[in-house]
Amino acid sequence: MTAVSIENGLKSSARATRRARMLRSLLPALSLALVLIAIACLNPRAISYFGFSLMLNLAIPIALATIAQMFVIAGNELDLSIGTFVGFVGCVTATWLKDAPLLGVVILLGSIGVYALLGALIHLRNLPSIVVTLGMSFVWQGLAILILPKPGGKAPDWLLALMAFKPPFIPFPIIAALLIAAVVHFGLMRTSYGVILRGSGGNSAALKRAGWSLLRTKIALFALTGLFGVLSGMALIGITTSADANIGNGYTLLSIAGVILGGGEFVGGRVSPIGAVIGALTLALAASPLLTFMHIPPDWQVAANGAILIIVLAARVLISRRER
Repeated sequence: MTAVSIENGLKSSARATRRARMLRSLLPALSLALVLIAIACLNPRAISYFGFSLMLNLAIPIALATIAQMFVIAGNELDLSIGTFVGFVGCVTATWLKDAPLLGVVILLGSIGVYALLGALIHLRNLPSIVVTLGMSFVWQGLAILILPKPGGKAPDWLLALMAFKPPFIPFPIIAALLIAAVVHFGLMRTSYGVILRGSGGNSAALKRAGWSLLRTKIALFALTGLFGVLSGMALIGITTSADANIGNGYTLLSIAGVILGGGEFVGGRVSPIGAVIGALTLALAASPLLTFMHIPPDWQVAANGAILIIVLAARVLISRRER
């Protein structure tokens, strides 16, 4: 009887752990569903093709910036310059990429190379990424101001046409979000090198003993951050049609919140591309549309995002305790 009781107890504990893990993985989708339900209750007409197109207008650049931040967090680092980098890319896109496309492409590729060098510098000199990227945020901001001292410029015609694309039945922002999530999920979660990249944050010592270069993984993670930062800045200018040196400053905190809201953690290499995109969509919907329908001033948008993040983190802590 004692052995049977112990076996039954272990089985019930295993089932409870599986339920807790499943609930933990469903938290990002649950938070997005709650925001959509609130919007539907406040304004049912918003749940339509036209409504989603308007509400998710800026979701694509936010999702790309969130994915960029996710790669850094996967390596147990943090990027405090992604917002100003998005602004720098926006200024390059609205000026040189339109007027001198070849020069614009070279500058954008060079900026990705700078991000890769930052990863190498952080690893080789064992520098805190928060300090290095905070310093780089001032560099990107200064370069953006030099390129475009005042708001202006114009997005390339091909970029305007791409971001204005209106497919039938499903709004373009939703299709783009699904495509971003699927591509990054496959590359990071389903490929062998994706496992290595995540392993650099999960267990770097074991990865090093296995013969893999931590320097290369750090360079790859930061280069991917630069790549998706470039895509985010270009997408943002394709939507706004013109640029401003300060246009992406808020994306730093949004990207961090999106990753955490999507199930990511600052340590251990635990990230979720699908969750990060869902977190970005949740923040995009909760920021302006939901507060507008609730007749709350725009000044409270940051507070609303913070409240959502705190609630989700509190729920995650409760689930983690039950899982342990």
